[in-house]
Amino acid sequence: MRVFSLLGGLVAVAVIGTVAVAGVRPGAGPARPVTVAQVQPGGGTGYGYALPQGLFPSPSPTPLPVKAVTSNPPATQQAPAPKPAPKPAPKPSIVVRSTQQALINQDRARYHLGPLTWSSCLATVARAEAAKLATPGVAFQHYDGVSRDLTCHLGRQVGENIGWWSGGINDSQLNTMFMNSPEHKANILGPYHYIATAWAVRSDGRAYIAVEFG
Repeated sequence: MRVFSLLGGLVAVAVIGTVAVAGVRPGAGPARPVTVAQVQPGGGTGYGYALPQGLFPSPSPTPLPVKAVTSNPPATQQAPAPKPAPKPAPKPSIVVRSTQQALINQDRARYHLGPLTWSSCLATVARAEAAKLATPGVAFQHYDGVSRDLTCHLGRQVGENIGWWSGGINDSQLNTMFMNSPEHKANILGPYHYIATAWAVRSDGRAYIAVEFG
């Protein structure tokens, strides 16, 4: 997988042919030490010294008046109300059949290549891959998109372009980023016959696109 960045967005490419399969395993990030400080109250020890009894005469002690001491039972404290469970992150909204297919076919026409036909099977893959990429905490990388493309049985070579844009769906911007990357451009101009695209938009407005070729 190759990754290319541009201000506000990112793209990555994957391709599988009949001979070689390129796979990428996500690398482990640097470990950061975590320090936990625990403070326990310390206990002091008191020391006292008593005078020897019977060495010094002392008058009989005067009885002290007795005061009645009353105590009220402690007020019953109510247990704090349980905190509400955190709301799950909203699912990204999915958009298919955007203008990305038309832009890609325009790119192919400039190079005297035939247009790519929409595939409902590839569209299922594109929706799933875009939704996965838009899930909070999921790393931006290729997963099993190209492997699932092969199950559509549309040809011996399949490919996938993925990218994201911070300002929402922007087919023109992502198409420009794809065409400015040699690897992504090779997929767009590759020996394919079918295509499907899908966008997934997160609640913060960032949009992820998956383009599947077959």
